[in-house]
Amino acid sequence: MPEEDAGWQRLDKFLFHARFCRTRNVAGEMVEAGGVRINRQPVEKAHARVRVGDVLTLALPRGVVVVEVLALAPRREGAAQAQQLYKEIAAD
Repeated sequence: MPEEDAGWQRLDKFLFHARFCRTRNVAGEMVEAGGVRINRQPVEKAHARVRVGDVLTLALPRGVVVVEVLALAPRREGAAQAQQLYKEIAAD
């Protein structure tokens, strides 16, 4: 698979950097278990590409969360910075 560029990031990395998962391994397991959709399409691979503007539907322990990707981060930061990466959308 090609190296990431400024236009996209691996799904497992985004979930880890945005602090939806404690580790990339947990993020990958969540994806493989069918707990993530990108733009309403089911995703089965942790290496799926996430781009700014994508809408992610996440089946988290606290419930289903729908977010729009606002930015991609090169590394995991604090909680305040992580919340800058996405905007939660009210579920319909």
